[in-house]
Amino acid sequence: MQRAALFSGGDAQMAAGDLGELLVPYMPTIRVPKSGDRVYKTECAFSYDSPDSEGGLYVCMNTFLGFGREHIERHYRKTGQCVYLHLKRHVIEKVPGASGGALPKRRNAKLFLDLETNSDLNSDDFEYEDEAKLVLFPDHYEISLPNIEELPALVTIACDALLSAKSPYRKQDPDSWEEELQASKHAKTLVQLDNGVRIPPSGWKCSKCDLRENLWLNLTDGSVLCGKWFFDGSGGNGHATEHYKETGYPLAVKLGTITPDGADVYSFDEEEPVLDPHIAKHLAHFGIDMLQMQVTENGLRDNDIKPRVSEWEVIQEAGVKLKPMYGPGYTGMKNLGNSCYLNAVMQAIFSIPEFQRAYVGSLPRIFDYSPLDPTQDFNTQMAKLGHGLLSGQYSKPPMKSELIEQVMKEEHKLQHNGISPQMFKAFISKGHPEFSSNRQQDAQEFFLHLINLVERNPVGSENPSDVFRFLVEERTQCCQSRKVRYTERVDYIMQLPVAMEAATNKDELIAYELKRQEAEAARRPPPELVRAKIPFSACLQAFSEPNNVEDFWSSALQAKSAGVKTSRFASFPEYLVVQIKKFTFGLDWIPKKLDVSIDMPDFLDINHLRARGLQPGEEELPDIGPPVIIPNDPKALDIDESSVMQLAEMGFPLEACRKAVYYTGNLSAEVAFNWIIAHMEEPDFAEPLVISAFGEVASSGAAVFGAVGLDNQPPEEMVAIIISMGFQRNLAIRALKATNNNLERALEWIFSHPELEEESEPALDMMDTENNVNANILAGTGSEGPRIKDGSGRYELFGFISHMGTSTMSGHYVCHLKKEGRWVIYNDLRVCASERPPKDLGYIYFYHRIPS
Repeated sequence: MQRAALFSGGDAQMAAGDLGELLVPYMPTIRVPKSGDRVYKTECAFSYDSPDSEGGLYVCMNTFLGFGREHIERHYRKTGQCVYLHLKRHVIEKVPGASGGALPKRRNAKLFLDLETNSDLNSDDFEYEDEAKLVLFPDHYEISLPNIEELPALVTIACDALLSAKSPYRKQDPDSWEEELQASKHAKTLVQLDNGVRIPPSGWKCSKCDLRENLWLNLTDGSVLCGKWFFDGSGGNGHATEHYKETGYPLAVKLGTITPDGADVYSFDEEEPVLDPHIAKHLAHFGIDMLQMQVTENGLRDNDIKPRVSEWEVIQEAGVKLKPMYGPGYTGMKNLGNSCYLNAVMQAIFSIPEFQRAYVGSLPRIFDYSPLDPTQDFNTQMAKLGHGLLSGQYSKPPMKSELIEQVMKEEHKLQHNGISPQMFKAFISKGHPEFSSNRQQDAQEFFLHLINLVERNPVGSENPSDVFRFLVEERTQCCQSRKVRYTERVDYIMQLPVAMEAATNKDELIAYELKRQEAEAARRPPPELVRAKIPFSACLQAFSEPNNVEDFWSSALQAKSAGVKTSRFASFPEYLVVQIKKFTFGLDWIPKKLDVSIDMPDFLDINHLRARGLQPGEEELPDIGPPVIIPNDPKALDIDESSVMQLAEMGFPLEACRKAVYYTGNLSAEVAFNWIIAHMEEPDFAEPLVISAFGEVASSGAAVFGAVGLDNQPPEEMVAIIISMGFQRNLAIRALKATNNNLERALEWIFSHPELEEESEPALDMMDTENNVNANILAGTGSEGPRIKDGSGRYELFGFISHMGTSTMSGHYVCHLKKEGRWVIYNDLRVCASERPPKDLGYIYFYHRIPS
């Protein structure tokens, strides 16, 4: 009865004199938001309901989490919190005035909710009005606000603070992020030394400590130095700041952020990120050529006038009237400011049945077992996003015009289509230096980041990322002895090289390039773009061909020799993800994308790439390691940076690659790779190389080619601490392994997976084994392989992600998916039936196995 009164809009008001007495038992649970508290007053933690929704939003006065009508009872039952602030935005029809004009009907005199307005609403006929009430559970008593005179002072202060609190996503807001940057006072008068320094397009390292991440180029003298250290262990040693204190040179640009659109610049004197209006000139001083990317009088870069516009038109299907799509599976996602890479990947992910079942199919269980703060739980946020995209609740066709007036009079909401993935992005990018920024990112890197999080946060007995996992067999042959070595590794993406030499329109390309150069010299508009046409078969052939192994060390010869490597599929995944390797850097420092057209097939057969293992007549290379070279002076041995970069390009952490090359004496990338495989499960695998004494180096080096530990057990003292808190031993070990032996994070992991506490030890043993088989197969020590879904190598295309622009650090992504027999384009919030899907211009392709 009480629930019906509340949810139908009825009031259960108390007498004014009783309000203070009524709230007394709840006063200890009511908090005033403090600096640093996140107040979620615009979005439900479990859904995309908001104050705009029909049931409004309930904000807990203790945790400041928001909940829609469907989920408020869950939070009350779980926490016992009774006091909520109910927020509702009404759409009000204006009433005619005496002169015939429209006058508004008002209940509250202002808008106080930080919400977007619906641009489809005619502002001459309708307006918005916000309403706030206190609601007490379980009796559902409602107290209208403002009610200053009759409420206790603490309650009034808490309500005012909550209503005036800033959005927890303020830093995610692209507008505020851009507006905060001001032009540096040093930019115009910056002095640059004529010292002959020229910066190469790659291979940078700090000139004082050899770090290769978080590097900054001082714009006065060209010094390359590392940035400051961050609390999470990332960053550098602060040598860039030390250099400023010694020299007073004020501006530095972060290497790796330089694109034709600008770069990240920091002012040490002003102690904040700044804009440098003369960045192209300042970079050109050190040989970084951005002059050809200068802005012209009409506001467009020279290379933007025709080629890029053409690409944008084709991929977004501009000029074609596209029919909007609505309903389950046709929900768009708002672009939060260069978040289109996330939108495109997540649309593709949740079109896969295994991910739908894992998260949306298990939604009630995930929500019931979510931690007290569901905004910080990966599985909760995945389930929320999946439900938002697949339920159809946020993708409804616009109402007929004759019904709008009736709906408004009844004060129901006007449909707001699409969802805003702010909460999802804030969590999934937390702690990541790139994905947490507002810069554009590589969709392929985000896909792998997502898979890593899925692997680390199991959501049941079957991990949905299993559908992408496959084994790669690598065959390495010594060209002199002809002996071979076979190894296996796990991968999730097939990276396909672009065989430019196989272009079928070479004559047209040569003619176009001559015309382009002539137009550039004469300052005329460029000619109409001619795009290289590459046969898919040529790219597949390039993938399968042997590659030379730099500095190959042959165990048969006990010396360096020429070697070649070929890769084959030891298993075929259920879903094959193919990345076209389009992106590179030119020698002029300009990020380049190979603007090519590849005739990607709708049906793909790669059974001929199945690995065959050791063949009759082949002789294996001896399993003998090279001698480990340990110098008396730890600094005497230079690290072969080419080998480091080869390993880093495989996806291994940079510091781990440096240690691998160091401890194997710069013999070859192949030998260093073996070191990585043998040590990748060690807790300090990705920690920086630290050498303080000869003995320590010898200790580390002695284990290079020794036996690999199979248990990889966490420190016993950490296990004992967790056991002392009442948890099972196997659960403690699993939590520590999942968090890289971080005790605090391990405890958080346990509390965020309460369902595991109820499982038996044998079940935990089984799950723990499943989590470690991947490491065992990589190290060659386990008889079981990683969980794979092997089968036929015949596939059908069902989706692709396309990129527009010159670099992964700029531009735009869209996704095309085949649903219900037709192609659909997902362009952020816009979801339409595709008329001309540009399958030849994609960047990442998704295939599913054809049942045999």
